[in-house]
Amino acid sequence: MKPDPLSRKARFFTLQLVLQIFGSVTQAVSLIRYLSFKNGKNAVQNFTRQKLRLVVKPNFFSLFAIAIALTFTISACSFNQPLKPLKVGITGWAGFDIALYAQTAEIFKQRGLNVKLVRFDNQQDSSRAVMNNRLDTAFASFWDVMQVDSRSGYPVVLMTTNISAGSDGIVATSAIKSVEDLRGKRVGTKLGTVNYLILLEALKAHHVKPADVQILDYSNEVAAQKISSGDIDAAILWEPMLRETAKKIQGNVIYTTKQVDSLVIDTLMTSDKTLETKKAELTQFILVWFDIMHAIETNPNEVFAAVGKKLGQSGASFASDYAGLKKGDIAMNRRMFQTNGRLSEARKQIIQLLEEDPRHGQKIRRDAKIDDTLVSKAMDVWKP
Repeated sequence: MKPDPLSRKARFFTLQLVLQIFGSVTQAVSLIRYLSFKNGKNAVQNFTRQKLRLVVKPNFFSLFAIAIALTFTISACSFNQPLKPLKVGITGWAGFDIALYAQTAEIFKQRGLNVKLVRFDNQQDSSRAVMNNRLDTAFASFWDVMQVDSRSGYPVVLMTTNISAGSDGIVATSAIKSVEDLRGKRVGTKLGTVNYLILLEALKAHHVKPADVQILDYSNEVAAQKISSGDIDAAILWEPMLRETAKKIQGNVIYTTKQVDSLVIDTLMTSDKTLETKKAELTQFILVWFDIMHAIETNPNEVFAAVGKKLGQSGASFASDYAGLKKGDIAMNRRMFQTNGRLSEARKQIIQLLEEDPRHGQKIRRDAKIDDTLVSKAMDVWKP
């Protein structure tokens, strides 16, 4: 952090005192040498008894005590400065909403953080707000980070929060039994979004070319309506809408992210500028996240009940929403951020998918940085 002007003035004053101390000692030593040369041993002894004991000693030790006291005071001020407020973008998703537990359990407060969670309708807007300095950080999928537009700077991935493992998938009419059956069919998904990634990932896993599928640019809610009315043959949805829609139309869930090591990887992202100015705050936020992950392991019912209450649903309902995710604990983050780890591999795969089907119309952020500095520090110091 940048030191305040008062700290700089205090340090300057302390330096003056130290110089004065050494100046006094130097003068005394010089005088002793001079007297020794002129008057011999007796003069030195006289000076030592009558002058040095009365004048030099009190000045030296008084000034030394003051200097030491000021040094410790300045150090305490420097290391105990309060953390700056943190504005965090969040969208409605179980893997992100779990952060609400830090509010109800006052974990933010315990870690010395003043956090404001700012709601957004989609992750494209929240990640863009980070890059435009309207937010400090945001929960966003790696897919969205790889496409975020900004006037300057580059996005930085700080931590993995969760990976989809069944929470997202494809629902189809009763006549369609598999992903291979989607050839020539009408599929509803929003181009450029995570839903679009889910479709591309499913098609690749089942050796179906994206060009063989007719993609209709519909949001999650619109796609659910369209398949219910028979206007499309399949839709990319997330839970609980995925199973609810399948039941409503008496159709089939032909694919979920549980079938693959999914690229639907959710992260905590920031900008290169914020990373430089709020390292302490971001590190503490990551530590809070690990506190939440530990709470899920040790007392999941309490966590799900608290978050469910904040969202206006039962704890059991929220637990069901969260069940289709791999949680972003320390073990996952070690795997994701290790040298040539899963995040590096996922970046290459995402770029490949975006290049193979340009219908998304988005610019690929090849400069998106995977930075393990803060998460590694947090993993090293975190304790239950």
